[in-house]
Amino acid sequence: MTTLRPGPLWWLWYAMGGGLPARYRGWVLHDVSTRTWALRQMLRSVVQLVPFGILLVVLVPGELWVRLVAVLGGALVGLMYAASFVHLTTEHRSVKAGWAPGQAEAERERLTAPSREAAARRYAERYR
Repeated sequence: MTTLRPGPLWWLWYAMGGGLPARYRGWVLHDVSTRTWALRQMLRSVVQLVPFGILLVVLVPGELWVRLVAVLGGALVGLMYAASFVHLTTEHRSVKAGWAPGQAEAERERLTAPSREAAARRYAERYR
């Protein structure tokens, strides 16, 4: 399967929660199952928070440092929630792209199986 990567505008749309055209289906599965899948999801969460943070800093009256600290605190809380639901949001993205429920997790399991097996062998050799 070819993994056609979306351009910057399509990626921004995808990062903000939008669905991609069917031609990017393979890339979406790669995106939610590659080694850095959780980091990618957290980056998308930051992209979603930035416009709101900018608006709050610009529009809310008060000392600049207070606004910046408030936005930073809110962003940290938002990122904690994003981290809590990282499995669910990546699963939702893969289903939205047309993959079966559970496919993203199965692909992650398939990709990490060799390293997990090697770690289990090293553990068995060392401690048994």
